[in-house]
Amino acid sequence: MIFDHRTYICRPGTIKKQLEFYYENGYAAQVRHLGEPLLYAATETGDVNSFVHIWAYESAADREIRRAAMQADPEWQAYVKMGAERGYLVSQENKILVSAPFFEAKR
Repeated sequence: MIFDHRTYICRPGTIKKQLEFYYENGYAAQVRHLGEPLLYAATETGDVNSFVHIWAYESAADREIRRAAMQADPEWQAYVKMGAERGYLVSQENKILVSAPFFEAKR
């Protein structure tokens, strides 16, 4: 199993707007293709303008197939376009993680 760990930084004062916008316009399309995330959380301490989400996949191939289907979804494409117009996001960092030999994710 692999994990796609994503951290997003928002312009100061816009994180609540971004999370509301995502939930109303992007969440359903993303979950339809990727399944439920293991974690979706806003940062409590440190950079409070950031949020993180983690998605689990059976393999790199599984991730590639699911993400390609999501990218082709017109609802997701509309969300991405509207998000760019709003300009809440400043940066994004992606990491692919592999689980430790003793860890099994509860899905």
